Amino acid sequence: MRELVVTENITVDGVIDAGGDWFSPASSADTEDLNAALREHMAGADAVLLGRETFEAFREYWPKQTGDTTGVSEYLNRVHKYVLSGTLTEPGWDGSTIVRSLDEVARIKEQPGGTIVATGSVRMVQELARSGLVDEYRLFVYPVVRGEGRRLFDNPHKDQQLATVEVRHFVSGIILVRYRTV
Repeated sequence: MRELVVTENITVDGVIDAGGDWFSPASSADTEDLNAALREHMAGADAVLLGRETFEAFREYWPKQTGDTTGVSEYLNRVHKYVLSGTLTEPGWDGSTIVRSLDEVARIKEQPGGTIVATGSVRMVQELARSGLVDEYRLFVYPVVRGEGRRLFDNPHKDQQLATVEVRHFVSGIILVRYRTV
C-alpha cells in the first residue's frame, strides 16, 4: 500500500497559499541544506497528486525550467502526476492522469508503488485530511506571520491526532516538521 504525504510550505500562523512574498527567507539565505532535504524526499516518491489549479500552474512553469538546480523540474517531469479535477479533460503533461474523486485517490493508494506527494492545492489537501487519506504531513515552516490567507487546517478532519516524527532546522531559519497521522 502506498502512503500519501502532504508537503507544504507554511507560515508560523498556518497559511499555505502562495499569495504575497513570504517565501523570501529562503531566497535570501543559504538553502543548500533545504535543497538536500527536498532531494531526499523526492527520491522516495514516485507520484505527485495536485489539484487542478496547482497542476496547471506547475504544468506551465516547471517543464520550462532548464537551469533548475533544486531537481524539482527533473523530478516533476519524471514522476507520475495525478490531478484531482472534475473539470479538466486533457492533462497536457506527459505522465499525467486525471482522477475525479477521493475514492479514486484511495484506490491509487492501494496499488503498489512509492510515496504519493500532495502539495499546494489547498482545497484538495483539506479534503484529503477530512477524508482520512493523509498518512504524513511534511511542513516546511517559514519564520513569517501572514495574518491572512488560506490555512492548512481551516477545517481539518475532526479530532485528527498527529505524532511528531522529525523536526529539522535549516540555515535559512525554515524548520521542517514531519507529523504522522495516528
